[in-house]
Amino acid sequence: MPPFALFSFTFCVSALSFTHVSRYTSTATAAEDCVLRNSFQPGFVAEGDFIIGGIFPLHYNQEMPDQNYTYTPPPVKCNGFDPRAFRWVQTMRLAVEEINESTELLPNHTLGYKIFDSCAYPLTGQRAALAVLNGLSEADSPMCSGSSPMLAVIGESGSAQSIVVSRLLRPFRIPMVTISYFSSCACFTDRRKYPTFFRVIPNDDYQVKAIAQLLLHFNWTWVGLIRGDHEYGRFAVQGLLRELQGSSVCVAYQEMIPLLYNTQRALEIMQVMRRSLAKVVVVFSAEGEMTPFLRDYMKQNITGIQWVASEAWVTASVFTGREFYPYLGGTIGFGIRKGHIAQLGDYLQTVSPQRYPDNVLVGELWEALYGCSPFPSSANRFPVCSGQEVLLKQHSAYMNTSSPRVAYNVYKAVYAVAHSLHNLLLCQSGNGPFENDSCAQSNNILPWQLQYYLQEVKFNMAGEEVNFDLKGDSVPYYDIINWQRGTTGSIEFVNVGLFDGTKPGGEELVIQEERIMWAGHQSEVPVSVCSPSCPPGSRKAVRRGEPVCCFDCVPCDSGKISNQTNSVECIFCPEDFWSNQDRTSCIPKKVEFLAYDALGIPLTVISVVGASLTVGVFVVFFHHRRTAVVRVNNSELSFFILFALTLCFLCCLVFIGEPTVWSCMLRHTAFSITFSLCISCILGKTLVVLAAFTATRPGDNIMKWLGPKQQRAIIFSCTLVQVVICAAWLIDAPPYPSRNTKYERSKIILECSVGSSLAFWCVLGYIGLQACLCFVLAFLARKLPGNFNEAKYITFSMLIFSAVWLAFVPAYVSAPGNYAGAVESFAILASSFGLLFCLFAPKCYIILLKPEKNTKQHLMGKEKW
Repeated sequence: MPPFALFSFTFCVSALSFTHVSRYTSTATAAEDCVLRNSFQPGFVAEGDFIIGGIFPLHYNQEMPDQNYTYTPPPVKCNGFDPRAFRWVQTMRLAVEEINESTELLPNHTLGYKIFDSCAYPLTGQRAALAVLNGLSEADSPMCSGSSPMLAVIGESGSAQSIVVSRLLRPFRIPMVTISYFSSCACFTDRRKYPTFFRVIPNDDYQVKAIAQLLLHFNWTWVGLIRGDHEYGRFAVQGLLRELQGSSVCVAYQEMIPLLYNTQRALEIMQVMRRSLAKVVVVFSAEGEMTPFLRDYMKQNITGIQWVASEAWVTASVFTGREFYPYLGGTIGFGIRKGHIAQLGDYLQTVSPQRYPDNVLVGELWEALYGCSPFPSSANRFPVCSGQEVLLKQHSAYMNTSSPRVAYNVYKAVYAVAHSLHNLLLCQSGNGPFENDSCAQSNNILPWQLQYYLQEVKFNMAGEEVNFDLKGDSVPYYDIINWQRGTTGSIEFVNVGLFDGTKPGGEELVIQEERIMWAGHQSEVPVSVCSPSCPPGSRKAVRRGEPVCCFDCVPCDSGKISNQTNSVECIFCPEDFWSNQDRTSCIPKKVEFLAYDALGIPLTVISVVGASLTVGVFVVFFHHRRTAVVRVNNSELSFFILFALTLCFLCCLVFIGEPTVWSCMLRHTAFSITFSLCISCILGKTLVVLAAFTATRPGDNIMKWLGPKQQRAIIFSCTLVQVVICAAWLIDAPPYPSRNTKYERSKIILECSVGSSLAFWCVLGYIGLQACLCFVLAFLARKLPGNFNEAKYITFSMLIFSAVWLAFVPAYVSAPGNYAGAVESFAILASSFGLLFCLFAPKCYIILLKPEKNTKQHLMGKEKW
């Protein structure tokens, strides 16, 4: 509405408002001069004891008048008649007539109404709200004196219009109770701003919660948002974004349809939709702005969009035509609860041009349904018809009464006012709810008194309990609507689930997925994601500077898994488990030890071969025990050495196989004691050799100190020291089996921990000390006379022994896992073979291959070789 027209109309109402206030405050006087500058005739009017107003969007488009300031501008011209809203008007009239005919509800009283067109536009809605306050006959009523008999208003349809009306009336202090049938904006819960606002439609907070759960249910993580340019759209989008915070859903874009529709702006929005990867678009808009937008959308031939509709347009019958299905088929959304109005179908058919010959709205209904005008006029753009055409069911925009939703809300709103008035009139003086237990005066009911009863009202309608909470809201309940192709090819609204806000969290949404038909007439749920889902075995890596829904999939590292789709991070496997090849589950780690496998079998064979060779040498020596080679080299000590070497070869077998408590203690102690015994025997032999050659000099008597008993004592005492060390080791901190997971995290290596590292190195150090002493003594005796000087071979054997064990130390320390046992076994075998061959190979050579040299004279060097 142009500013001048709006001012000219509201001037008189302002005077009325102050007069209305003065009625209660006695502080003001009525204005003396008041001229009605403009008029706004109601679409339907009926007299009654109590008047209720109705404001409905009978048109959904506006044409702004020319403003050249040379003449009084006309009001906004409303275009695009909406048969659906006209059905809501008839529902209100039907409810009033039913109440007036009832003997139980408001007996001896009647309801009247004034119904205006808001044109789905806030300024026109403001004009309607001001007009609804005036008397029934605006031309004859004393406009500037007295007060309006209006107690309640059924309206407005849109949240934006309701906000404008509420803000307009509040500064004038006009107490007015509004019951909205279609204003769902969450902003109305603020009782400080909207103290007299009630509604029979659920609060949008529940709708956005339902839509958020729907997006999460179908894993639509990349969605577009479109809203109308009004408070309803703004608050709904804010609520949805608040619900989606911390969830996996991201908003690809937000666009706004202008309040005054602009084709160029609409095409820009459609271009954004076409380019975006978001194939699911959530729309919070009214039917009025969606109608031209969707018609332009179809002209652009855009398909593949899955629409998620708000309750404001999800059941709009204007979109049920065949031409809409290829583009809007599959739309899903939340519709307000449907009900049943028994007489509505018959009542709608009573409307005809003959019954309302002067009603412009009825003429526009005929133009919308039949494409002809029942009222001949020079300005008509339609052919003339009789006006006797029969209203049929195919005129679904007007005649759809099978599942009324908004109409049912209108019906409930009227009955809520009636029940509140009924309860108010039943009040008995002295038991009233007001000051001094008073009741309202039936001939002078104040709107704030009716508001009290509205807040307390509770009644049943077709099995549904109707009441309001402290914020004026009703029960949060939605049907889930799916747009499917009907038998005639037009769109049908199919109920595929529900949302019950009274149920516990997580149980509100119930969906029958098998009944849903998606966009493009597909039975599979559409996909709307910025990035494909990361399969199990990978994690999401958010791209820098992009929303969290846009990510790359990174495989989990070794030892980590993700067993869910779109895992944010990979989790470590427990200590004894490792990730499988796909990184989807933890499997027990492979347990490794020095087993009888590719490494253990060769060591076993070599160990057995070495022991067998030693036994063979023992047999050869025993068989030739009376020969010079055996006797000259102290046969008893030779047999002791061979016995010790056999044990050394065999103790290697203890290192192979799964470690146990006993095997771990045995392998180190057996190895240390047998080698100590062997080196002790060699030390004794070295001393004997050295003493024997030294004793040949006159005056030497050293051999009496190295007799057989003394030799045995040396061997026993030297070995006993090692035994004591081992005993102390086993008592204090014995070796034990351990599970090594540090070297290779994907495996568990069973090995023997030495327990006490000090004891372990003491054992090796003692063997090394014996070997060094033996080496020094043999080295001193290396040049003694004789063709068979055993000191030379002992020196060589100790060199090999020392070299092996000196190499063993760094190799053992750095050997990984079960290879440490293999290194120790190899050192045992290598040093044992070194001792065996250095000490006994030359003797066996003489015994077996050169028997002629097996004489004492030759060995003493008295014969040449």
